Amino acid sequence: MTHALELPLQMRRDGFDPVEELARAREEEGVVRVQTPFGLPAYLVCRHEDVRQVLSDPARFSNALTPFPGAGQVDAEEAARLRAGQLIAFDPPEHTRLRRMLTGEFTVRRMRRLEPRITEIAQMALDDLERAGRPADLVAHFALPVPSLVICELLGVPYADRAEFQDRSTRMLDTSSPMGERVAAQQEGRVYMGDLVARAQAEPGEDMLGMLVREHGGELGTDELIGIAELLLLAGHETTSNMLGLGTLALLRHPDQMALIREDPALVEPAVEELLRWLSIVQALPPRTATVDVEIAGQVIPAGSLVIVSLPAANRDPAFIGAPETLDISRGAVGHVAFGHGVHHCLGAPLARMEMRIAFPALLRRFPGLALADPDEEAIFRAFSIVYGLKSLRVTW
Repeated sequence: MTHALELPLQMRRDGFDPVEELARAREEEGVVRVQTPFGLPAYLVCRHEDVRQVLSDPARFSNALTPFPGAGQVDAEEAARLRAGQLIAFDPPEHTRLRRMLTGEFTVRRMRRLEPRITEIAQMALDDLERAGRPADLVAHFALPVPSLVICELLGVPYADRAEFQDRSTRMLDTSSPMGERVAAQQEGRVYMGDLVARAQAEPGEDMLGMLVREHGGELGTDELIGIAELLLLAGHETTSNMLGLGTLALLRHPDQMALIREDPALVEPAVEELLRWLSIVQALPPRTATVDVEIAGQVIPAGSLVIVSLPAANRDPAFIGAPETLDISRGAVGHVAFGHGVHHCLGAPLARMEMRIAFPALLRRFPGLALADPDEEAIFRAFSIVYGLKSLRVTW
């Protein structure tokens, strides 16, 4: 289907790659004027070093001062409810207050305790993929179910509700949809999560919602609990599922790289980092607002302006890494900004890494003959989604 809307520069891709125009903006100017997906003017920062500067300086580049997406569609009271608990909508010290309540649940040590269960979930998904028969949709049977079930169990969300929350997430992230429809999807999600929060408040379980109620119920209001849970559910399945789907396609189109992972399991860790860098599925983080006049790449960004960073452009910056257009899983990509940087660095990064380190080798072990069902079939990308990925991926083995 052809969209009448035009993608903003920061979301334009040629398959896996940012478009040449974005690369030129990085190499020639470093900062360019663009439109946000919501139609507002903004400055786009493209270079790796400059992106890190913006993300590490919440005093000069504020999340809290940026209008919350869809705020113009609702009254002030409803806008405040939609914003409550959303870590990405706040600066320190409010952001710090919210984040510290969750940090302990996403440590590397905590993730290691989850490893046996994640391994089991991956095997269950592979069983389902095999039962589906050849050809099968890897997105529907593997890439989406693995992180969805993991975050459901971790958070305390019934996995039976997955079709509903996955549909809401897709609608919320689709920038081609009218803002009113995206806000409506978020409001539906709040009603759904409000019911789960009420149950946890009445009888806290052993999941993360129960932990938040037991340990921080006196500090967190109901709206904040709902917002935190919504954000974790959305981020917990959307990002990793798209990395698994898109990452598998990348490996299938680079069979030499796929063979390296299959032959040497020790390479999976650097492979995950390189795939994160090379794919950069989060196309643009939420806009910041410049609190003062700031000079970046020789250009003055006036106070009050919206500032966007391009993670794909930054991660393909030749000043950051050699041969940036080449997928080379043997090197790893320490210092990439696929998970962001600074105080808003992705809270769930240890979980996402664990899921990918388990899922990719498990997939290649189970199906050593994994291949595209139709190598000539054109991949359908989620071009208008804030989180880039594939709508489906038909494979055989």
